[in-house]
Amino acid sequence: MQILFLMLFAGAAWLGYRKFVADAEKLTRRRQEARRQQETGTQGTLVKDPETGEYRLKKLE
Repeated sequence: MQILFLMLFAGAAWLGYRKFVADAEKLTRRRQEARRQQETGTQGTLVKDPETGEYRLKKLE
């Protein structure tokens, strides 16, 4: 019973760690993009809508 509890705890800790790392990487990408935009004076990245062909600002993920 104790081994099962330990395995469940270790699994939950591993999943929490992976979520933390993924969030940290996402935050790093956003900060790098913001820094690049500030350096170049842009206001965002344009992406083309495949349905309408119009360009719109890229939405944050």
